[in-house]
Amino acid sequence: MKKAIVIGSGIGGLAAAVRLAKIGCSVDLFEANPFIGGKINNKQMGEYRFDTGPSVFTAPNYIEDLYAFANKPCQLPYKKIGEGFRYFYPDGTRFTLPNSREEQVNLLSEKLGENPVTLNQYLDKAARNYKLIAPLFIEKSLHNFKSLLGWKLVKALLNIRQYALSETMHSENKNFFFNPKTLQFFNRFATYNGSDPYKAPAMLNMISHLEVNEGIYLPEKGMQQISSALGKLCKDLGVKFHLNEKVEEIELNGKDISGIRTKNGLYSADIIVSNMDINFTYEKLMPKVKIPRNILKQEKSSSAVVFYWGIKKEFPELGLHNVFFNSDYRDEFNTIFDDKQIYFDPSIYINITSKEVPGDAPKGCENWFVMVNVPHNVGQDWKEAIPTLRNIIISRLNKELKVDLNTLIEVEDVMSPVSIEKDYFGKMGAIYGNASNNKFAAFYRHSNKHKSIKGLYFAGVSVHPGGGIPLALNAAKLAVEYAKKDFKL
Repeated sequence: MKKAIVIGSGIGGLAAAVRLAKIGCSVDLFEANPFIGGKINNKQMGEYRFDTGPSVFTAPNYIEDLYAFANKPCQLPYKKIGEGFRYFYPDGTRFTLPNSREEQVNLLSEKLGENPVTLNQYLDKAARNYKLIAPLFIEKSLHNFKSLLGWKLVKALLNIRQYALSETMHSENKNFFFNPKTLQFFNRFATYNGSDPYKAPAMLNMISHLEVNEGIYLPEKGMQQISSALGKLCKDLGVKFHLNEKVEEIELNGKDISGIRTKNGLYSADIIVSNMDINFTYEKLMPKVKIPRNILKQEKSSSAVVFYWGIKKEFPELGLHNVFFNSDYRDEFNTIFDDKQIYFDPSIYINITSKEVPGDAPKGCENWFVMVNVPHNVGQDWKEAIPTLRNIIISRLNKELKVDLNTLIEVEDVMSPVSIEKDYFGKMGAIYGNASNNKFAAFYRHSNKHKSIKGLYFAGVSVHPGGGIPLALNAAKLAVEYAKKDFKL
């Protein structure tokens, strides 16, 4: 039986541990924190519970696939929610997006004046591109050309003109839509992997497919239930957890891995999967190994500031997911990515799980997860910036909702790029590793396998195929498929 070690218990690490255990490995999972799940975690403040990280759940089929691989019934109860996002524009335009494609097209046509034929053409293209590209660029390794060969590659290449390879997300969207509000609506999907829609390639417009065409879901008890369910699945398969035990170094024997070192000593291994940020895997765990600078020097993704507010009031005009757009989206992204500064009028996202999970807040109250996009940490004065940002957000929401939020906040906490790096070991607080702000970005993500060190593999959002829950699950799958082939398991 091969000994496998997984470093980090984010969703990629948990999924890798499940797959390694199922193919017959003895698996030990090491986590520096006292909890599992990485960013998919929660915090309790008084009677308020908050999901701390990812809040949008799409493509639950990837979770189902993991349980099917483990030959276990899915133990994550989830549902398709009754509505999509609620959108608020500065000029007073407001609408709630239904969670079904036909109703969405009708509503966007009514509210934004777009031609329903054009909307359907756009969404059909997003679906078509996703179905052509996902089996190659998401579910396969771009670093193993042989794995790409086959009819799916031929079919994808035959459709290459529809990928608009010379366009950005914004410029392609502009070819479809005339209303700036519609452009803002679809440009927003660049933020799902921490990128700038005015620079990111048009192919990323397929991101909207999962949410708009296929719908939004929610685990019965909130997003943190994903981590707990996968943690239980790991334990059912015999994975041994080492919480509060930070890996200090990956031990090598020539060009082979030999194990890891922690405060408690050495642990031998045949296989290591690092779910840690790829930058820190090299810098902190393998300081003597040559760093692939052409990959790791790429522009980092955006980060976030999140305020967790327990609000002693209910707001019927708000739903589970709410977006308050600003009046100059391009300027916001320029400020974040070019100037590396906080924008003075940021778009605001509010997630309120108590709308769907009543126990997450006291009766008559709501748990607000209030997020704005900010640059990754390059030494900005966050101690000064965060109170300023808080005041800006409260002022905007007071105006939109006609309240005084300062009198309604009962409990409060905040997450910043600094705490993201400290608590979750994300380089510079970048949530998604590298940004995707050029057409070759997909090829500049690190492979799921080290090219010269035998037994060393990589999962998580900072390596191929990228950020978000579905992609992190695929990264784990690719890493373990490499290990299975290399060790003939």
